[in-house]
Amino acid sequence: MTDKPPSAVDVLIVGAGIAGASLAAALAPSRRILLVEAEHMPGYHATGRSAAFWHETYGGAEVQPLSIASFATLNDPDTEFSDRGFLSPRAALTLGRRADAAAIDAYMAEFSANGVNMSRMNAANIAAHVPGIRPEWSEATYEAACSDIDVGRLHAAYLRAARRAGALLTTRAPLRSARRVRGGWHVDIGGEAIHAGLIVNAAGAWADDVARLCGIAPIGIQPYRRTVVQLRLDVPVPAALPLIVDIGGDFYFKGESEGRIWLSPHDETPMAPHDVAPEEFDVAVAIERLQGVVDWPIAAVERKWAGLRSFAPDRIPVFGPDKNEAAFVWCAGQGGVGIQTSPAISALLAAQLGAPLPPGGIGGIDPSAFAPSRFG
Repeated sequence: MTDKPPSAVDVLIVGAGIAGASLAAALAPSRRILLVEAEHMPGYHATGRSAAFWHETYGGAEVQPLSIASFATLNDPDTEFSDRGFLSPRAALTLGRRADAAAIDAYMAEFSANGVNMSRMNAANIAAHVPGIRPEWSEATYEAACSDIDVGRLHAAYLRAARRAGALLTTRAPLRSARRVRGGWHVDIGGEAIHAGLIVNAAGAWADDVARLCGIAPIGIQPYRRTVVQLRLDVPVPAALPLIVDIGGDFYFKGESEGRIWLSPHDETPMAPHDVAPEEFDVAVAIERLQGVVDWPIAAVERKWAGLRSFAPDRIPVFGPDKNEAAFVWCAGQGGVGIQTSPAISALLAAQLGAPLPPGGIGGIDPSAFAPSRFG
């Protein structure tokens, strides 16, 4: 369902993926919100192509507080938001060869000191979790709390909550122009003229393009292609196979259903924002790396897809008012952690824009670490 844009709103959110939808849900009870999406449906790009999981250490120590603070909402949301949680248990192994033992130990020391519940695994432990693993992969840590995220249902819940609170959503509505005027912005959205008090840039891979249209200096948000393939195997690998992550960043894979896995070569190919598709080379690299880890014969490549993950120059999410224009607000650069941190980021940013902070750990996070003012 798409709404006809009104002539004026308090906040115009550009981009209806997980970043824009979660912020709309947080702000709509107190502000007039219009959420606009250039594509025919919200979440068409990064959000709709995510193989997302909640992994406490993913994104590094700077991102970890956002992930921890988001866990309660994802696991046990308020019943008005959802009748059940969005997480299902998965567990994770961060894996290395014998030569990676020091790196595995350092990884465990860093995050154990930050409160992550981790255990060190030997070769026998690893083989019990990953049948058919090659003997040189003898070092790992185990994190039981890692969980899959039902991304589609979470995104739909944000959109539903936003609409219930009065927010409007318009699709096929690209931002064509924006001019700063007294009291906000005069914008052209898909041919419709609108006055907006604030513009929130939640445009993902297109975030710098949106900034330029508004006369705002870009931050340097860089999109990267990430490839995922679904493989059918000739061995009965369990659907509950943990998330297996290479300590060197060369691959990750997890069980999808009995005898099937999702696999990524953890590729990051910089490119201009567009409707990205997988490259056969990256699919081949992913399979080659998998075969160097396990002895599973592959029956078929059943699916393959790619999405764009967008990073700020320091690879840390950026949200808050622009340093030179308070009426232009950033919510971008989440990389691969935007879904697992969406409850915290949306609540913290909404609070900066006048909404109350929810109870719990989110209020203890200092948002200045993620402010756009850290650039330039």
